[in-house]
Amino acid sequence: MTNILGISCFYHDSAACLVQDGKIVAAAQEERFTRKKHDFEFPKHAVDFCLKQGHLTVGDIDFVAFYEKPFLKFERILETYLAYAPRGFGSFLRAMPLWMKHRLWIPDLIRKELNYEGKMIFPEHHESHASSAFFPSPFERAAILTADGVGEWTTASFGKGEGHRFELNSEIRFPHSLGLLYSAFTYYTGFRVNSAEYKVMGLAPYGEPKYADLILKELMDLKEDGSFKLNMKYFNYCSGLTMTNDRFHRLFGGPPRKPETQIRERDMDLARSVQAATEEVMLRMARYVHQVTGEENLCLSGGVALNCVANGRILKEGPFKHIWIQPAAGDAGGALGAALLVWHHYLDQPRQVEAEDKQAGSFLGPVFSDSEVESILKQQGAVYEKFDPQYVIEKTAELIEKGNVIGWFQGRMEFGPRALGGRSIIGDARNSEMQSRMNLKIKFRESFRPFAPSVLEEKASEWFELSEPSPYMLLVADVRKQHRIESVNGNLRGLEKLKASRSKIPAVTHVDYSARLQTIDPKRNPVYHNLIQQFFKRTGCPVVINTSFNVRGEPIVCTPEDAFRCFMNTEMDYLIVGNFILDKQKQKAVLRRQEIYFELD
Repeated sequence: MTNILGISCFYHDSAACLVQDGKIVAAAQEERFTRKKHDFEFPKHAVDFCLKQGHLTVGDIDFVAFYEKPFLKFERILETYLAYAPRGFGSFLRAMPLWMKHRLWIPDLIRKELNYEGKMIFPEHHESHASSAFFPSPFERAAILTADGVGEWTTASFGKGEGHRFELNSEIRFPHSLGLLYSAFTYYTGFRVNSAEYKVMGLAPYGEPKYADLILKELMDLKEDGSFKLNMKYFNYCSGLTMTNDRFHRLFGGPPRKPETQIRERDMDLARSVQAATEEVMLRMARYVHQVTGEENLCLSGGVALNCVANGRILKEGPFKHIWIQPAAGDAGGALGAALLVWHHYLDQPRQVEAEDKQAGSFLGPVFSDSEVESILKQQGAVYEKFDPQYVIEKTAELIEKGNVIGWFQGRMEFGPRALGGRSIIGDARNSEMQSRMNLKIKFRESFRPFAPSVLEEKASEWFELSEPSPYMLLVADVRKQHRIESVNGNLRGLEKLKASRSKIPAVTHVDYSARLQTIDPKRNPVYHNLIQQFFKRTGCPVVINTSFNVRGEPIVCTPEDAFRCFMNTEMDYLIVGNFILDKQKQKAVLRRQEIYFELD
C-alpha cells in the first residue's frame, strides 16, 4: 500500500490529509485540535490524527506532498516589494522574519517535525486546488476552474481533466485577484480578511448594488471572457499593511468601518455591490471555460469557490449541466489536492469514477466510540442518559419540534469550513424566532447572519429551486414560491428586513428568499437523514436548521469535551453525543450543587 501524506500550512487553515492507494482515508484542519481559529502553524496534531486513523507511523509514509512551491512564492513576495519600493519597506520588514524562520525552510522543517527522510513533492498552489476539485469528483472528464486570493503567482486558472490526469491552460496572475478584491471589501466594511468574507456574502442581500457599476468601471477592467485587471492605484495590499488606500476610501465616500461598530446601510450596499461584481466575473469565467473546453461538467476550487451564491448562479444560469465543488475549497483542501496529485500524476495511477464523489461526505475527521464518549462525559461531571440509537433519533426529532436547540455530535468530524451534520447545532426551521435566538444567545454573532437548511435530498426540489443535490452546503437556491410568504420587504430597509416573515421555514430563508442549503441522503449521512426523516413524519416539514457547532471566534468542535464545553457556555437546550442525551436543566442542577458546596467549604 502506498501512503501519501498531504500538508498545507503557514498562511491560514493549516491541514493534513492521508491518501492510501488513492483513497482519502483522513483529513482535518489543525484549528480543530489546537482550538485556534484558522490556525496556520505546522499541522502537527492533524498529522498525528491522520497517522492514527491509518494505523501508521511516519516510517510507513512513502511521500509527503506540500500544497505549493515555497521558493516560487518567495520570488513573488520579493518582486512585489521591489516593484513598489520604497513604499513597501515597512511591510517587507514585518514579513521577512516569518520567511526567514519558517517559509523558506519548509522541506527541512517537514523533515524535522515529522522525523521523515522519504520523498517530498511540491506541486503549485493552483495545481493542488485543481487536483482537489477534479480527482474526488464524480466526473470522468470535466472543465476545472480555480480562483482564490493568490498562490505563488496565480490567482485564477482553468483547464480540463480526463481520467486520471488534468492540465491547466490559462491563468490570471497577481496582483490581479478576484479573491483579493473581495477581501478588500471585507476589510473596508469592517470585517476580518481571510476569515470573514462569508459575512460580506451574508450581509449582501440587505443592501442594494449601488456601487457595482463603479467597481466594474473604476476598480477593474473586466473582459467578456472573465479575465480582468485591477486598478492598483486603489489598493494597498502590494506594499502596505492594509487592503485599501485613501483613493479607495474617497471613491466610496469615507474611511473603512471600524470593526465591531454599527453596520451602516452603506456597508450593506457595498457588500451587495462587490457580491454582484464577483458573480458577474464568475459567470463570465464559467461561460468562457465552457466555450474553450466544450465540457458539460465543471469542477470548482480555491477560496472563491466557497462563495455559494456565485456557485448557485453558475449552476442555474451557466452553460454546464453539472458542477462539483471541493468541500474544503480553501487552503485546507490544498493538502488533499497535493496528495491526490502525487498518486495520479507523479505515480501515474488510474482513477475509478463512480456516480458518487470520493469525498465520503467530507466526514474525514476523528470519530469517538460510546465508551470513549462516556469516559469523557464522566470526566466533565456531566449528567447524561444513554439510549438505543433509534430512540435517540426519535427523541431528538421530538425535542426539535418543541422548539429546543440541539447540539448534535455524531460520527466523524467534517473536513472543510462547513458543519454537515457531524458537528452541528440544529433546530426547527419553521420557528420564526429561531434565527435571532441562535445568533444572539448561542452563536454570539451578528443578528443578520443567515442559517442554512438541511433538507432530505428526496424532498429538496419540492422546497427549493435546485436542479441537483447540494451535499456540501456550497450552493444557494431560492425557496419555492408555494412555500414563501410575500412580505413587505420592499418597504423595509437594511436590517429591518429581518422583521418580515418570508416563508414557512423563516429561520433558514434569507431576506431575498434564498437559502444556502445542504441536501441529506442516507448513504453519506444515514443518522442525520434518519433524524430529519423522523422530524418530517412528525411535522410534514423535511427541513431543519443546521449551523456549525461552535461559538463566534472558535473553530467547530472536534471532541466530546469541546462539545460539552460549548454546550455549557451557551443557551443550547440539549446535547446529543452519539447515543447519549444531555439535558441542560440537569446540568444546571449539578452546577448549583457545586456552587453550594464551594460556598459551604
